[in-house]
This record gives sequence, C-alpha cells and structure tokens, in this order.
Amino acid sequence: MAGKQDRLEIKFRLSDGSDIGPKSFAAATSIATLKENILTQWPKDKEYGPRTIKDVKLICAGKVLENNKTVEECQSPLCNLPGGVTTMLVVVQPPNSEKDKKGGSEARQSKCVCVIL
Repeated sequence: MAGKQDRLEIKFRLSDGSDIGPKSFAAATSIATLKENILTQWPKDKEYGPRTIKDVKLICAGKVLENNKTVEECQSPLCNLPGGVTTMLVVVQPPNSEKDKKGGSEARQSKCVCVIL
C-alpha cells in the first residue's frame, strides 16, 4: 500500500477545458518536471502554446506551485484521496509579455516634465 501512495495520478486542465492526462507521477517528481511533461504533451492544434517552463504556471488547490518543490510537498490533504486523480490547472503566460515590458519602458523615457518657478 505504501508503494501506491508514492505515485499520484495527475491530470492537467487547460484553459479551454480540455485535459492532458491523467498520468502517474512519483511523489518525488519536481513541479519543473511536470511542466516539462506538459510542454511535450501540449496539443499541436492549440494556438499560443507555451515555449518554456517559465511560460507555464500550475495551480493546485488554489496555490501556484513553485518549480523547485516536489509534488508531495504541494499536495493538499483534500487531494490525497486513495485512487483519486488530482487535477492541476495550467495557465500559460502570453507570449508578447516581453514586448509590453519594452514598450512600457520606452513610454516612461519619452515623458517630459517642465516646472516653471
């Protein structure tokens, strides 16, 4: 029975309601490894897929999961049902966020303030 608890069934819910998985992962699997798995299994027909693990955020039980944590460290007691499947929400960062940052800094630089005393 202890061997079964060392593995967790996890499925990943995408923003359009479709799922990747479920798939069995060891409790010692890092969140970064889960994100790499999502990248490899991302549906090819979907637009705006993630390019790197930095583009992906995983949410489980209302918490954003950190890359350096393991699945076991992130599990909520509510998600630890024997034989149950844990669903994690996948959020993809928009690909144009770098352009927005550059545009924002240029806008700040073009501001001019005059003070007459």
